Amino acid sequence: MDEKERFERGLEMRRTVLGDAYVQRFSPRPDAFDAEFQEMATRHAWGEIWQRPGLDRRSRSLIVMAMLLALHRDEELRLHIRAARGNGVTRKEIKELFLQATVYLGLPAGRGAFLVAAEEFAAMDGQAGAD
Repeated sequence: MDEKERFERGLEMRRTVLGDAYVQRFSPRPDAFDAEFQEMATRHAWGEIWQRPGLDRRSRSLIVMAMLLALHRDEELRLHIRAARGNGVTRKEIKELFLQATVYLGLPAGRGAFLVAAEEFAAMDGQAGAD
């Protein structure tokens, strides 16, 4: 597969996992400072890794959330908590993931993740009520 095809497949997967609104907001614009970064991320993360047959999207979501928790990347964690719902991950499973990660990463990391999740769940619940 060539780079263009990898990018197109990646863009499709990115839309499936993160949603059209997010992808549209962060799609590479030719004149944007981060255009090459966005294209690279789309090709490699979404066009290669998320496409591999070894793990399903649900498992990948759990792994990504654990890594983001470990790295204290709250903004990305927020995004992937929302994406996990579409990949079949339940709130109970997210809680269990965060509890296990807290044991290995420490209370501040776990506390931060629980705060982010609580905010996202409240926002998601509010959106569901607005439908």
